[in-house]
Amino acid sequence: MNRLSLAKRSQIIQLLVEGNSLRSCSRIADVSLTTVIKLLVDVGQACVKFHSRTVVKIQSKRIECDEQWSFIYAKEKNKPAHKPEAGDIWTWVAVDADTKLIISWFVGPRNWQSANFFMNDLWRRVRNRVQLSTDGLNTYVEAVAETFGGKIDFAQLVKQYSKESTNKEGKLDKRERYIGAIKKVISGNPDPRYITTAHIERQNLTTRMTNRRFTRQVNAFSKKYDNHCYAVALNFVYYNFARIHRTLRVTPAMEAGLTKKPWKFEDIANLVEEYN
Repeated sequence: MNRLSLAKRSQIIQLLVEGNSLRSCSRIADVSLTTVIKLLVDVGQACVKFHSRTVVKIQSKRIECDEQWSFIYAKEKNKPAHKPEAGDIWTWVAVDADTKLIISWFVGPRNWQSANFFMNDLWRRVRNRVQLSTDGLNTYVEAVAETFGGKIDFAQLVKQYSKESTNKEGKLDKRERYIGAIKKVISGNPDPRYITTAHIERQNLTTRMTNRRFTRQVNAFSKKYDNHCYAVALNFVYYNFARIHRTLRVTPAMEAGLTKKPWKFEDIANLVEEYN
């Protein structure tokens, strides 16, 4: 089988992280769909290993966590019996509020087991006491307590919604309306000024805009769990090491001291030889 040149691999990676679907990458780069998928798998596996070995001993002050919904093959209510991995899936993400570095992520269901695994991974990557902010998901409370013990300042931002129906332009609107949030201290002594999930929610928007698999109401959703994980890994390594943050003017990895210059797409492509 002919091997793609570094320039061609870099082009496909750029197309993938800029929100193109697999088929559009295939058309633009003039390669087969199978070639694009194989490259995604190879570079995704390398990105998982690279992140695991590189993003460690992070000196952080404030971390925010959240979960982002997507689905594999079909939504939960429509998943077929012969596809056990099909249905709703959640991407758990932890971001440093100051450097904007994605410290940890995990792709799995929205349950206690996932929360516990995610928090254990986060705990292994930070080297100091941090202030942690999450939404009001109850599974965080037990997972954080079991993982960090009392060595963390942890609070939740519990959002409040009104279920009252309202008239909007002569129509009845039964959707829940956001009416405010309560800052709930769980453990330690978190600074009330920094009990927020604004940074992680903005990161969620970036993910939806740059990863086609998270785009709502399209047919670009993931068909396989593994490929979904590889696409997430590729996008997060690109975000951390190659994408210049508009506010910081450097990449999050540079701001966190993990690298001295922005990566190029060739650098990401070369991870395959180094880590696979």
